[in-house]
Amino acid sequence: MTAPESTTRDTRFFGQPWALAHVFGVEMWERFSFYGMQGILLIYLYYSATEGGLGLDKAVATGIVGAYGGAVYLSTILGAWIADRLLGSERVLFFSAIVIMAGHIALALLPGFVGVGIGLALVALGSGGLKANATSVVGTLYTDDDPRRDGGFSLFYLGINLGAFFGALLTGLLQSLAGFHWGFGLAAVGMAIGLVQYSFGRRQLPAEARAVPNPLPRERRALWIGIAVAGVVVIAASVLLGIVRADNLALVVIVVTIVAAIAYFAVILGSRRIDATERSRVYAFIPLFIVSVGFWSLYQQQFTVLTIYSDERLNRDLFGWEMPVSWVQSINPVFIILLSGVFAALWTKLGRRQPSTPVKFAIGAIVMGVAFWLFLIWADGGQNATPLLGVIGILFVFTVAELFISPIGLSVSTKLGPTIFHTQMVALFFLSVALGTAIAGALGEFYDPENEVGYFSILGLIAIALGVALLLAVKPVLRLMKGVR
Repeated sequence: MTAPESTTRDTRFFGQPWALAHVFGVEMWERFSFYGMQGILLIYLYYSATEGGLGLDKAVATGIVGAYGGAVYLSTILGAWIADRLLGSERVLFFSAIVIMAGHIALALLPGFVGVGIGLALVALGSGGLKANATSVVGTLYTDDDPRRDGGFSLFYLGINLGAFFGALLTGLLQSLAGFHWGFGLAAVGMAIGLVQYSFGRRQLPAEARAVPNPLPRERRALWIGIAVAGVVVIAASVLLGIVRADNLALVVIVVTIVAAIAYFAVILGSRRIDATERSRVYAFIPLFIVSVGFWSLYQQQFTVLTIYSDERLNRDLFGWEMPVSWVQSINPVFIILLSGVFAALWTKLGRRQPSTPVKFAIGAIVMGVAFWLFLIWADGGQNATPLLGVIGILFVFTVAELFISPIGLSVSTKLGPTIFHTQMVALFFLSVALGTAIAGALGEFYDPENEVGYFSILGLIAIALGVALLLAVKPVLRLMKGVR
């Protein structure tokens, strides 16, 4: 991969190319809207009508939230395909931001399940398109051997979490003061600000960001339009016939994501347009993909199990005032803001002496498992018995684990990806997040606040075992990576 000479020498944005600031900004506001909405989504679904909610069963509500989160990352496939074959990453990023804003407006203005259905569908589609392509655009700012690369992705990740912090904080506060629809409305305003900001800076991005690496031949476009229409019809029919229901939505997303991941790997590995080195690197990505799924299936329970835990098990009293449930979602972004710069500086200073990507992934999975074991300190302690400092400490460990996997995964997906599948390799990483998120929703159905020991013990053990297995396989994985670390 090449990058324009102007960006390889540009250090105006905290040692990184100035063009990074534009993508940093739109991603920050998109995350403001995304996490602001998601912070209140679960309680909106299961709170009673008298509390302003929809009164769903908690198990069904967690499944919906997990399925929605999985659908967001699953839709990165569509966004990546459109970028690689039709429009280029930068244009898809811009149009996706518009779709996201429309989804938040629907949640804010349309009542009940109509607003939820339309709003979540639009946000999922738009977020999927924006996520994979924002990451891909960042990748165009660096050469593969630029030592600033992981540091740049860590700084980009800082923008994500600035948005996540203020989104969950302000949306949750407005929801507690004025109601759920006002909270959803604030998410729409945040996305609008991001869209306006990005529209002024998007033309300063390098031409590579707008390139279409594998253009779809004009004579094949009608075929793909037909496939798209057929897909919409199948989804609509499945819902109308009761095949896809609220209570099995997470399982459906899990199955679809597994099929999509297997198909995606098969298409890339079977392509005659990639060489032996590129094919070997794709094989190397498979164990990283598996460990990533395990990591996200625990980490994404922040939006399912941890929300219920915060509502029922956490002491949220602050000097006589009960803080909103969603404010717990702002704790992790605070630690990301504090630590991402530290990790970025660390990787930049270590340069070629830093741990390899498989080692970072293994450490992240092990630390995540330890974080789940820390819940056992207050297991079965009773209603609202867990101290706030306890959850803050656990989320600190969550954050350390995240910084070993999430920004590193974004970076390595752009390094291991074949040239013609550049954005789609980023989508493959997000497929691991999709699968993990959907699994997190399904696992949430088994969480019982009155009997937590087995739940946290077993899931923590699985994550640690995955990390240890990857540590034992580091050398063969690095051989497959063919010089990429």
